[in-house]
Amino acid sequence: MARAIVLRQLTSSAKSRLQLARKLAERNIPQDVAEAVLDRFQEVRLIDDAEFADMWVRSRSQSRKLAKGALRRELADKGIDPDTAAAALEQLSDADEEASARLLVERKLRAGTDLSDRAERDKTTRRLASMLARKGYQPSQAFRIVGEVLDARVDSKAENHADNRGDYQVEP
Repeated sequence: MARAIVLRQLTSSAKSRLQLARKLAERNIPQDVAEAVLDRFQEVRLIDDAEFADMWVRSRSQSRKLAKGALRRELADKGIDPDTAAAALEQLSDADEEASARLLVERKLRAGTDLSDRAERDKTTRRLASMLARKGYQPSQAFRIVGEVLDARVDSKAENHADNRGDYQVEP
């Protein structure tokens, strides 16, 4: 019965050893039986925490744009040891993480936001930095990226405005 439970769990998605052990415990499978089944599945490489961690990091960083901090917490919750988690997180470069954060901020920045109004800009900065913090980005990094994206948005609007004004000059 324990084998069937583990196989059914693995057909839906990859799982860590701890996740499978928890599932077996929920089903009142004796711990010694659960350990034996999990050991056997690990021997034949149907359970591989390192491979699971690599896949999890790749998937969650692309789909949810999570930073290393959030991914590290998620892996710990799934029973992945810190060394295995660190090895899996090495596949993410700091540049990729920053690019993901910029993309998130640009996507969440509302089109009609008046960034020339200081109160509105501060409110937008707090909202966007909080969103990045929930995704595991460091506060200093979040505020820096949000500030840079907002500055770029203000600069591009100023350039567009200046270009539009210069088109209607009358020659003497």
